[in-house]
Amino acid sequence: MRHLPRAVVRSLCPAAVAGMLILGPDPAAAADDDAPRGPAVTVLKVAKSCFSDIVEATGTIIAREETSVRPERPGLKVTDVLAEAGDTTTAGQVLARLALPEGGTLQVTAPVAGVIATSTAQIGNFASAKGEALFTIVARSEYDLVGLVATTDMRKLAVNQPATVRIAGAGDIDGKVRRIGPTVEPNIQQGMVYIGISSQKRLLLKASGRALIKTGQSCNVAVPLTAVQYSSAGTVVQVIRRNRVETKRVEVGLMSGGNIEVRDGLNDGDVVVARAGALLREGDPVRPVMAAEAAEVGFLVSRTRCRV
Repeated sequence: MRHLPRAVVRSLCPAAVAGMLILGPDPAAAADDDAPRGPAVTVLKVAKSCFSDIVEATGTIIAREETSVRPERPGLKVTDVLAEAGDTTTAGQVLARLALPEGGTLQVTAPVAGVIATSTAQIGNFASAKGEALFTIVARSEYDLVGLVATTDMRKLAVNQPATVRIAGAGDIDGKVRRIGPTVEPNIQQGMVYIGISSQKRLLLKASGRALIKTGQSCNVAVPLTAVQYSSAGTVVQVIRRNRVETKRVEVGLMSGGNIEVRDGLNDGDVVVARAGALLREGDPVRPVMAAEAAEVGFLVSRTRCRV
């Protein structure tokens, strides 16, 4: 028998591998000669998953309670400054020393623990009980994000709901709903919500922030967004039964991470087309391939090397 040239064998190898993957024996098909033939489609079994109902609020950071620090007597000169804006203080901590007119010094202390938001204290300047505050302190390091929420989402809010507050430069901070505004801004049709934050970091007052408020949770079967089709007939998913396509109307709900909740129309364990499309129609015969198996075959093809 004549041997083919090595170059020819190399050129035929990828086609041979592809042929084995496509035309390889299918034990299930061999066992059932009457099984319908059709294109291979990637499918997956639906399973239950839990989705969080998230309401978004955008707004600005304010101090929940701001305490001003001034001397009780007028006409005192600043001689020492021992703290500055951004410092974290404890109650009773000495912040500055002032010279008394009759001699001696007066210590200015922090009335509460917190973060110093602003400071005007400078050596040589005068301070008094009615003048500008030497220091302002964010009491107990407690802040609020005052955010606006769409009117349609206001009914979902409740006090103490957990929230994640995202502030540029400060990262994500845990918070919770502290207060819900009683009115709606008529021009923009948005309501106000106060998200309480406690942070030892110095947060910049009036900085922009965004809160993701978890208002509830729903657990149902889930499918990828790619498995859902929207049309004039409604929302549908293509289900595979006995190797044929069935189109099922579904009621969808929350979305998260590329998946969508199906509240009605599917059951746990149903097999659906992973990427639905117009090429598949009701009753079409198909050869279902589980998503995990399809990924494995793709991996094997990418790793195949021909040697002669």
